[in-house]
Amino acid sequence: MKLHLSGASRRLLLPAVIVAAASIALVGCSGSSSPGTTTAPNANAPGKASDTISWALPPGTVPNWIWPFSPIADFSVTNAEMQSMMYRTLYWFGDNGKTGVDDSLSLANEPAYSNGGKTVTITLKPYVWSNGEKLTAQDVLFWINMDKAEKANYAGYAPGQFPDNIVSAKATNDTTVVLTTDKAYSQQWFLFNQLSQITPMPMAWDETSATAKGDCVTDISGCKAVFAYLTAQSKDLPSYATSKVWSVVDGPWKLKSFNSDGHVDFVPNPTYAGPQKAQVKDFKMVPFTTDTAEFNVLRGGSTLDVGYIPTQDIAKPKPADTSPASPGPNPLNSNYQLLPWFLYGFNYFPINYNNPTVGPIFTQLYFRQALQSVVDQQGIISSTAKNYGVQTTGPVPLFPDSPLVSQTEKDNPYPFSIANAKKYLTDNGWDVVPKGTTTCAKPGTGTGECGAGIAVGQALTFTLPYASGNATIDTAMASLKSNAAQVGITLNLKSEPFNSVTGATVPCSGKTCTWQMGNWGGGWVYAPDFYPTGELLFATGAGSNSGSYSNATLDKLIAATNTQSGTAVLQAYEDFMAKNVPVIYQPNYTYSLTEIANGLKGYTSNNPYGYITPEEWHY
Repeated sequence: MKLHLSGASRRLLLPAVIVAAASIALVGCSGSSSPGTTTAPNANAPGKASDTISWALPPGTVPNWIWPFSPIADFSVTNAEMQSMMYRTLYWFGDNGKTGVDDSLSLANEPAYSNGGKTVTITLKPYVWSNGEKLTAQDVLFWINMDKAEKANYAGYAPGQFPDNIVSAKATNDTTVVLTTDKAYSQQWFLFNQLSQITPMPMAWDETSATAKGDCVTDISGCKAVFAYLTAQSKDLPSYATSKVWSVVDGPWKLKSFNSDGHVDFVPNPTYAGPQKAQVKDFKMVPFTTDTAEFNVLRGGSTLDVGYIPTQDIAKPKPADTSPASPGPNPLNSNYQLLPWFLYGFNYFPINYNNPTVGPIFTQLYFRQALQSVVDQQGIISSTAKNYGVQTTGPVPLFPDSPLVSQTEKDNPYPFSIANAKKYLTDNGWDVVPKGTTTCAKPGTGTGECGAGIAVGQALTFTLPYASGNATIDTAMASLKSNAAQVGITLNLKSEPFNSVTGATVPCSGKTCTWQMGNWGGGWVYAPDFYPTGELLFATGAGSNSGSYSNATLDKLIAATNTQSGTAVLQAYEDFMAKNVPVIYQPNYTYSLTEIANGLKGYTSNNPYGYITPEEWHY
């Protein structure tokens, strides 16, 4: 899912041996296991008297899509946080700060495989919907049918994969779903990246209007009208809290009120059948336009139970030799405990290969090599990010270290180097003008020429919108602009709200496909593709392939990771991505320097995929 940085910065750890086994979990710690040290703690959290928890949203980021069948423009961590509190996914990922499947919070037992791996049997646990309905196998089939009918409108879709690879899906009884796949897949990958996408939907959502029932559950052809209705309902933000559709939940929370400015209030769902019902009477999401505005409220110590401290407000960097997710000095330790949140993913921004004007430039590997070479990742991490982060050199995160991280990524094929960036351009027909405008001097497709579709005199000038409200991103973008200028690449920066950037950077084609670059600030967290393969992001035609990158070799490498187990096949994909830089890699920061009020209990770890479980928190 698309990620936005919180107050400091914003991002799975894999087992030592990857094998094809349904019960495998990814093991390791993605964040600090305990909060930072406090002195003279104040035991009275802000919401204790009112039995309410207030949670600060990331700057400039507000929930705007309630239906857990999200298009790419609304496929964000913030939306997933809201959705997952009310509508539980079939399998829950992230267990006490570690990666992998959390069986206790999953709606089903882990799948059983038979028939040479092509038959997948899912057995549901006894959950209920808030309207009194039992959660049944039909609710799972509802999701699968909708996915088959409207896969082009779901950001989690990749051509040839779920649901294309499902030959049949049947409910053999109320609690059992049997899937037949087109071939045998890696069982870990199938659980982590295919079944992970399913969010059962209640029969109450199978409607074509407020007064007419649909038949998507039993007939795929009937899903179109249901999709149209549910999409319209999800676009109607003011109606969320009063909607008869969205009030039917199976999670621990339900909406009390919703404001499109980001103020969202949840109350407990008394019928929740999971292991832990909500323990406070209200959970509030609180929006902020900037991290500075949030910090001004947080340091008052009287309003927010969970917030974040902006990196710029950390007095000095934490030691460079400590874990990226370990806490450093906490200036708020009299009222709050510092628990850095490091998610499993990687940070990048996409470039639009289908842009009719600059797309031909982006298709040239040498240009991407040049642009990557002017990203001073370590400089940003050590200065602006105060050592809360690691470099991004490919799609598998360098932290936490695991056997999946290849030597190519560890060696970083494109370290920061202005000289290297200049050579990439001059060797390929460009007249490099430092602090000026670099233009194509040798058009053509031969050796030493600019490449197909690039005209003589065409300039390396681009527009780069980026997410507003975060000083770390502001500084990183200013650094990139300055470094790029040293080789004559002009980046016209535009600070815009997160939702505006994600809404624009979507796959497109033709004359209207005019966006060039776009940086929503945090790249990607591996959810709902929890195993770090690339089908959702980089396979040709994938739903979250923002820049429309397409490469036949890469498609084959991705396909191999889906059917074969082990590190070698994943590292082959990883190395291609590291060397071919289909996107521009940026520092992978901690997701949030989370501050937890000293009087709030139960918040002892962060979910490495960005989900929250406030039903576990109490005073």
